[in-house]
Amino acid sequence: MSAITLRGPVRVVARMQRRSLRAGGALVVLGIAFVIGLRIWVASSPANCADGDTTRCGDGSYLATYARSATQTYLAGGGFVLLAFSLLIGVFVAGPLIARELDGGTFRFSWVQSESPARWLAARLAAPAVLATAGMTVLVLVYRWGRSGVLGHAPTELVWSEKGVYPALGPVALAHALFAIAVGALCAVLVRRTLPAMALTAIVVGPVMYGFGKRRYELWPTVRGVGDAPWPGHSAWNIESGMLTSSGKELYWKDCFTRGTVGPDCLRDQGGVTGFVDYHPVSHFWPLQLMETGILLVLAAAATALAFRVLRRYHA
Repeated sequence: MSAITLRGPVRVVARMQRRSLRAGGALVVLGIAFVIGLRIWVASSPANCADGDTTRCGDGSYLATYARSATQTYLAGGGFVLLAFSLLIGVFVAGPLIARELDGGTFRFSWVQSESPARWLAARLAAPAVLATAGMTVLVLVYRWGRSGVLGHAPTELVWSEKGVYPALGPVALAHALFAIAVGALCAVLVRRTLPAMALTAIVVGPVMYGFGKRRYELWPTVRGVGDAPWPGHSAWNIESGMLTSSGKELYWKDCFTRGTVGPDCLRDQGGVTGFVDYHPVSHFWPLQLMETGILLVLAAAATALAFRVLRRYHA
């Protein structure tokens, strides 16, 4: 289907859902204004040094202004906010945008006017997909700009690997939104009831977001530092650490906590002879982002194709 053939139906969808689209646009503008306001707050707060240090410059100590530390705390949850926005978009697509028409029977008015079911569904997917792409792209760029202004002394809560930061730094946020839209459409044509479709979308999309947050470190091979090898710095994402025995067996520090035998000799008593750490350096940021984005887009494409197939089966 060309963009030209969908232009009319998309305009119809935009008119029908103009209040919801305005609300979504208002949320985007609110997010942008919030980040800009934080940057202005930080810039206008009194500090002795350019990096926000309120102590005497060059004395070896550092104390950030309240505005800077508070901004760091607020921005530490930016990724969670974008994921919640993505889930909200998917729930909207499932309920008010598609399932409500199927539930109330209003879709028949479109279909009797020479608009095929496939074209009808494509229009209801194209409109939120385009707007989500534009909105998420702007929000990610604004978030990156806001975060870059308060990275002095590398606060741990804003490290790229943090769950509340990582999704807002790249295309992962957009991929989650497109995946939520596709799942919302699939749930809508399967259930064809507004509230159940919305609930099912949240049940499917929510665990996927949680699962990626817990296991995304497995999407790309880690780097291992052993013995006197350079150990990861503050910006690295530490995954696992422990000691190796003379035979190469891995002993993990986390097992010491499980046994309640925490101490420097815990692993040496089990035969550990040299330390190791598995981690993702900063250079792994884009491979991890692109792997997660690719998986989500493939899942979104599969859900979209299945939604069209289900619609054709029900309304052949």
